[in-house]
Amino acid sequence: MDRSLKQRLEARFEGRILGLVRQRHDQTELHVAAGDLIEVMTALHDEADLGFVLLADLSGVDTGNHMQVAYHLWSAKSPDWLRVVADDLPRDNPRIPSLTGLWPGAEWMEREAYDMFGIIFEGNRDLRRIYMPPDYASFPLRKDFHLADDAARSPGGGVRHMEQSHTPVQATERVVRRTVKTR
Repeated sequence: MDRSLKQRLEARFEGRILGLVRQRHDQTELHVAAGDLIEVMTALHDEADLGFVLLADLSGVDTGNHMQVAYHLWSAKSPDWLRVVADDLPRDNPRIPSLTGLWPGAEWMEREAYDMFGIIFEGNRDLRRIYMPPDYASFPLRKDFHLADDAARSPGGGVRHMEQSHTPVQATERVVRRTVKTR
């Protein structure tokens, strides 16, 4: 754990960090407001003593109460990975600035978070669905997403049709009737 990184982050971003800077194993985590994201990330990327030049991943998070975006950064200046969490995005209209100006590779990751969580990355030049069809109206990784048959199923309703096992279409009788030997 890089204690000097924690001290540098607390000193550099005093007043911008929500809560405490946390450290566990080889990871340091800080939370920032969406309005402070560009300033904090630009400093992390550009300042020589920080030098977080690699955005390894970003992902959306639905806490049930609000949305978050978690960024995972790497720097040769520290043995710790840095997780920056943009916190408290409203569920009804989650918007956050795009980081494609700092890390061009963020474009595809932002598209994935948009497609799965509905988080709008303002400034992303190609924010469109990446997995789901363009006319799909929901966001599958949100906590309020339900499968089409969930509303009609009672608690004791048993197995959903999509979870039932079926005989393979082109299976021979020998394959279907094969039994497992017991010990």
